Amino acid sequence: MNETPTRVYAEIDLDAVRENVRALRARAPRAALMAVVKADAYGHGAVPCARAALEAGAAWLGTATPQEALALRAAGIGAPLLCWLWTPGGPWREAVEAGIDVSVSGMWALREVQEAARAAGRPARIQLKADTGLGRAGCQPADWAELVGAAAAAEAAGSVRVTGIWSHFACADEPGHPSIPLQLTAFGDMLAYAEKEGLEPEVRHIANSPATLTLPESHYDLVRCGLAVYGVSPAPELGTSAELGLRPAMSLKASVALVKTVPAGHGVSYGLHYTTGAETDLALIPAGYADGVPRHASGRGPVAVGGRIRHIAGRVAMDQFVVDLGRDHGPRRVRPGDEAVLFGSGAHGEPTAEDWAQAADTIAYEIVTRIGARVPRVYRNG
Repeated sequence: MNETPTRVYAEIDLDAVRENVRALRARAPRAALMAVVKADAYGHGAVPCARAALEAGAAWLGTATPQEALALRAAGIGAPLLCWLWTPGGPWREAVEAGIDVSVSGMWALREVQEAARAAGRPARIQLKADTGLGRAGCQPADWAELVGAAAAAEAAGSVRVTGIWSHFACADEPGHPSIPLQLTAFGDMLAYAEKEGLEPEVRHIANSPATLTLPESHYDLVRCGLAVYGVSPAPELGTSAELGLRPAMSLKASVALVKTVPAGHGVSYGLHYTTGAETDLALIPAGYADGVPRHASGRGPVAVGGRIRHIAGRVAMDQFVVDLGRDHGPRRVRPGDEAVLFGSGAHGEPTAEDWAQAADTIAYEIVTRIGARVPRVYRNG
């Protein structure tokens, strides 16, 4: 996009993505790094961010859905790519033909990917996922022997190549949680069994962003970094982005649409939950929950406008919200067309995604990921 949009837009600094990948690689120097670009790269744009991450040394990419993975291939990205969220009848053959590694958690998936491999006339690249305690996808320890045995037989028959064995932490974002050593032990046991049965995976991996930052014993051959690639702290308990050596890549900005003076006692927005205490100036910001601004942050969401941090006055509506400027606007008078920064890196005193997460009683993952398709992305340092 050549022109910056005027209503609301998300500015993505691809240099920040590159810097974050390099910083994360330094935290796990003996492991390769997978940049997870699911959910449109956590709202940042999958294709531009995938390319930036690969330029900075990421060796793998990761997606949740097969559609996300196939879109990367359609964009000409040929890097090693793991896709893990499958349902029966999924586009297995397309994934096999595109050279995408597919995650297998149970026998039904192994059967379907074998059928796809036969139809495609080439072996499928599969990674077996172990449920070491998270309780979502992954094969339970009680069923592991059956899955490993069937995968080894399929590999011997030439229909699959077992390229990886992996798992996922439940509480790596909570340092010291008792589940962490239990999951590491379970993963080690399940990995040892698979190798004893003749499987020789290219990559073994369990570390997500928090584990990459805090658990070097979990790094194995590959670390999977998601939110941290985009410079946002994966958990307040681990520290802020700056404390972790990361730089947020996304800034959400809007143009002030209207400034008007209203008398004392004037209600603001649906439900009139906010009433002005004195004559004051209100600024209308043309972004709302249809753009991803969380309604749960009504009355609390911070916005930098006119050189000061303001907070949403009243409810967030579908397309807009209001901030109360007071009569003294601060360093300069706020006018229509002035920039309002909902969140950014924080380097210039603006709010961050973590600040919005606190205001909305959620996590920073949701704040950046929920920024909708109606919001244009503007890329810097491409």
